[in-house]
Amino acid sequence: MTALPSPSGTPADRTPGAGPLDGIIVADFARVLAGPYATMLLADLGATVIKVESPGGDDTRSWMPPTYRDQASYFQAVNRNKHSIVLDLKDEDDRQTARQIAARADVFVHNFKPGSIERLGFGYENVRALNESIIYAHISGFGTKGGAELPGYDVLVQGMAGLMDMNGEPDGDPVRSGISLFDLTTGMMTALGITAAVRHRDLTGEGQLIQNNLMSNAVFTMLNQYQSTATHDAVPTRGGKEHATIYPYHALPTGDGELIIVGANNGQFARLSAELGHPEWAEDSRFDSPEKRNVNRDELRPLLEEALSHKGKEEWFRQLRAAGLPCSPVQNVGEGLRTAIELGLDPVWHTEDPDSVATIRNSLSMSATPTTYRKEPPALGEDGDAIRAWLTSE
Repeated sequence: MTALPSPSGTPADRTPGAGPLDGIIVADFARVLAGPYATMLLADLGATVIKVESPGGDDTRSWMPPTYRDQASYFQAVNRNKHSIVLDLKDEDDRQTARQIAARADVFVHNFKPGSIERLGFGYENVRALNESIIYAHISGFGTKGGAELPGYDVLVQGMAGLMDMNGEPDGDPVRSGISLFDLTTGMMTALGITAAVRHRDLTGEGQLIQNNLMSNAVFTMLNQYQSTATHDAVPTRGGKEHATIYPYHALPTGDGELIIVGANNGQFARLSAELGHPEWAEDSRFDSPEKRNVNRDELRPLLEEALSHKGKEEWFRQLRAAGLPCSPVQNVGEGLRTAIELGLDPVWHTEDPDSVATIRNSLSMSATPTTYRKEPPALGEDGDAIRAWLTSE
């Protein structure tokens, strides 16, 4: 099968060092975050992703600021390694081009509201009639049954699934997570399902329908909380910065900022007590087991805070880290990025062009089939001619 050209102009056929999904064609009809994140993960692993956009483009192209080179950073974050074509699925000529893409693809991904893509002629059965072995993945907000009509926005799921109710101070209001957590984890799980389906198809020749939704993924992501509720009718409550069952396991004030400290077992707590100058705490009958520290946290908290008040968070971090204790200063995202760089994690990727778009590197490290970064996030429709040429190449 002829593949789309790579940015260098050479065919994206399997080459030494190619990703494990090299040769897999993904028809990406998804938009915003969960779907595009899933397809970017596949692209990082070598798949050729054809991003089909409406005439106005993916919604996130207009979600700005911030911007880089007049393009929304939000869009850039989840659309590298992709080829963009603009198609109006209400236009018959464009629908025919979309059908040609679907017929030649290995994977078809979309996150249209249930029922809407079927009306356009691209439901699972429609696409399967064009391509019997297609792996067809549909992401929705609340599934295709009772919640089919509900729009799939992460903030709605955070509220409905109980995450907001768990975030915030005990006497305060529910708080939204600072990131679209369930969009991202739903994208990850969908990408995992697609790779498993590719393996199944390799073995059997059979494609399949994959369905995932934000609400189900939220329940699965919060599985320990939901497990307690499902089996014991125990509904989690807001704990602010503190963990419900482990103490200490949270941010505590120091002389000049907050430091996260973990004393999850007796060994850790004994070392922490010694480093704070109070080895006797480890033998105190109020604190000599994880359960007692948890129950008696109101007595232990002021002791920890007073001891920590004599030094700043960075000094305590260096000391406790040297002692092998789990701890971390509370930082902003800019400080977090600098820390990742200092730790040698190499979190940012860009081409040799100094004006290229920097994107955040995939967290996977694979010795034989590493993730690859071949193409910057595309301008709207920039690959339309190349895609149409590819469609007529055989």
